[in-house]
Amino acid sequence: MAPQIIGIVGLPGSGKTEIAKTLSRLGVPSVRMGDVVWEELRRRGKRITEKNVALLSNELRRREGMGAIAKRCIPLVRKAGEGQRAVVVDGIRGMAEVKEFRKTFGKNFHLIGCWSSQRTRYRRIASRKREDDTISIRSFHKKDERELSWGLGDAMALADFIIVNEGDLEELRRAAEDLFKKIVG
Repeated sequence: MAPQIIGIVGLPGSGKTEIAKTLSRLGVPSVRMGDVVWEELRRRGKRITEKNVALLSNELRRREGMGAIAKRCIPLVRKAGEGQRAVVVDGIRGMAEVKEFRKTFGKNFHLIGCWSSQRTRYRRIASRKREDDTISIRSFHKKDERELSWGLGDAMALADFIIVNEGDLEELRRAAEDLFKKIVG
């Protein structure tokens, strides 16, 4: 039986990776789309910074099409899914990526949109200190604009499920577990 592929879309700081971690604790492997970009940066001998990630992400999309990062992730998703009930794809950024996953996995692909207010997301990002995070409010807004330009808003609008993540971590974990049961059974 083919695994269910659970894609997660949302703006930075909305809770995508926390959903993936929650499902991981249930034994679900995950593929983080940003890792493909990070790996390419390392291969090129570049540091992982917000600026380098942005430049490379734009370059890949310009050179290979808006679904480029999804296409690079599909073999990783297939491998992770061998013998599994489900695989999580963390970090979908636009409709072209959704289309690539739907074309490849058909009815086994399910998209979860994770939404949080701008204020909540900025507070989370400022406190988490991840390598590719932006701390200034100006760069935070620029990152949102860039990701929205890739079609993230359209993907959110067409998600199969939406999680509003304005509460605490336990609420998000419960919502993720409930959705997983709904999708996988």
